[in-house]
Amino acid sequence: MTLNGSGTSGGTATLSGTAPAGAPNGEKPLLEVRNLVQEFPIRNAGGVKGGMLQAVSDVSFTLHAGESLGVVGETGSGKSTLARSIIQAPSPKSGEVIFDGINLVGLQRRQMERLRRHMQMVFQDPYGSLDPKWKVSDIVAEPLVAYGLGSRSQRKARVAELLELVGLDPEVHGDRRPGQLSGGQAQRVAIARAIALNPQLVICDEPVSSLDVLVQAQVLNLFEKLRQELGLAYLFIAHDLALVKQVSDRVVVMYLGKFCEIGPSDSLYTEPLHPYTLALLKSVPDPDPEIGRVQSEDVISGELPSPLDPPSGCRFRTRCPLAQARCAEEVPELRELRKDHFVACHFPLPGNDDRDLTAVGSTVAPDEASA
Repeated sequence: MTLNGSGTSGGTATLSGTAPAGAPNGEKPLLEVRNLVQEFPIRNAGGVKGGMLQAVSDVSFTLHAGESLGVVGETGSGKSTLARSIIQAPSPKSGEVIFDGINLVGLQRRQMERLRRHMQMVFQDPYGSLDPKWKVSDIVAEPLVAYGLGSRSQRKARVAELLELVGLDPEVHGDRRPGQLSGGQAQRVAIARAIALNPQLVICDEPVSSLDVLVQAQVLNLFEKLRQELGLAYLFIAHDLALVKQVSDRVVVMYLGKFCEIGPSDSLYTEPLHPYTLALLKSVPDPDPEIGRVQSEDVISGELPSPLDPPSGCRFRTRCPLAQARCAEEVPELRELRKDHFVACHFPLPGNDDRDLTAVGSTVAPDEASA
């Protein structure tokens, strides 16, 4: 049984079908972000304005139905702010967020509430997003009640269907409360609630980072299963590059509010074009114990600059081993160097080298890359 709502364009929401990586020929994007800027004023203890925090700075991308787009970067790169700006919580300072042909920026509250049913979020801490006093069945039914979908018996049947879909027995788990669930079970409940309204887009903000490795694999498999069965599109945010590769058709690399690189998952991981992308890849430990540990001499010096006063030109230049004078004077624009593979760098990495650290510089510290 399925409780279908009306789509954003007035018809029945279409959830089937998948889209290949990149931009399918002639297919209209489900989500299009254009020149999005999000900034926050900072005030000191006396209430005096102390500057402007530049969280997201002029980023653009598209996401198609059934596609999964991963977003990676260090803590403070703007990943979560980007996600919240897309759902208008809060609305960005400037730019456009076009979802299924409708610009969300500037919409009235009721209009935005109607559209939010088609774009849901799954958060990092499942316990923090679930009311500890509510039963699991009530938590999953909450969106159906909020939008007035179905009778009580229909909602009960839908809840049972959703719990089974995410691998939970409704007879066993339906009457439990979040505190009686494991981390993996709680995240499955959060996913069931997120898909209750048959959304077209699910934004996942570090959805498995608080789970152990075995449970992470189970939840990632669940995400992929739901994508195949329901045709969901994902914006998948994480700091773990190895994890993002498993669930993404394309990957975006962010640094200090800007996009460094965006491209098909396989291409970006095997032949990165930006020094920062390579640094993140080199910071991922290898499972081989003989080579898995990142050596201290392979660590880049310096800290992530403050978003209150980002470097001029290329924001990565203060930590980049390839930086030259031009990098301080001119902001690099995203340009396509391979098919569907874009990079914002004046001196991108060569395409046919052995990717040794000695050839292109050091990596970021492991604790910075996984913070």
